[in-house]
Amino acid sequence: MLVQHTYSIAERNIAAIDTGNHQTADCSVIFLHGWLDNAASFMSVLDVMTSQITPRIHLCAMDLPGHGLSSHKSADNFYTFHDYIDDVHQFLVTLPAKKKILVGHSLGGLIASCYSAAFPEYVDGLFLIESLGPLTESAELSVQRLRDGVNSRNRIRRKSRNRGYEHYNVALNVRAMHSALPEALIEPIVARGIELRDGLWMWRADPKLSAQSLYRMSDAHAEAVLAAIQAPFQVVLGEQGYPSLKSFSQTMLPEQIEIQHVKGGHHCHLEYPEQVGRLISQFVMKINVTPFS
Repeated sequence: MLVQHTYSIAERNIAAIDTGNHQTADCSVIFLHGWLDNAASFMSVLDVMTSQITPRIHLCAMDLPGHGLSSHKSADNFYTFHDYIDDVHQFLVTLPAKKKILVGHSLGGLIASCYSAAFPEYVDGLFLIESLGPLTESAELSVQRLRDGVNSRNRIRRKSRNRGYEHYNVALNVRAMHSALPEALIEPIVARGIELRDGLWMWRADPKLSAQSLYRMSDAHAEAVLAAIQAPFQVVLGEQGYPSLKSFSQTMLPEQIEIQHVKGGHHCHLEYPEQVGRLISQFVMKINVTPFS
């Protein structure tokens, strides 16, 4: 059964959707969602997996800070990518399970890959969905990125508040169109990511999440990150997902990586949760060496 749970890290709360006992589990599987999604992105996958795993495995889909039901960061914080790695570290060290596996989609995958490289002692397996190492950019673009990033922060500061909707269904339709998904598939994410305030439906996500990054790694940085990953490493790409992921240079990939393709697009885990959930379960089984029911 999926339950709501709140974890405390530093000066904020992390909201999560859990199944299994995080205090007694042999293995915790932590799911990290994409940008402006939330933990509900994995609900259908969790439903599939709960019928395949033993009670000794803890599944936990967390809301990254500023997303879903998790706390927003301070007013002067603009959610720089590397701070998420610190957030995940603070979260993982609270879990007593002997083995920990990270599952990341999109932004969550970028975070999970970098964390796995920096802290291999805390990661026993890495499973990415429509993600493959940190985003990179030519060094020649770094100055323009700094300028554009600061200007985007100033635009956000000048806005009075988030855009609101008079009707929930309008917000649902807007998000479905933006994600290129049927409303029925995206609805759990919308339901967790929106609230009624002063008669208008408002997104819970911190508006500062929309600020552009001030920095992006070079190819050399990304190669070093991927080379440092020691854990078993599996990637699932949607057949209609981001083309850039399919053309990723094989020379940059760790030897232990396994890449599989499934039907669907960038949110293939929402479109085909049975297939993706089964692949994650099989991956967990290999690492945890615990019989599935």
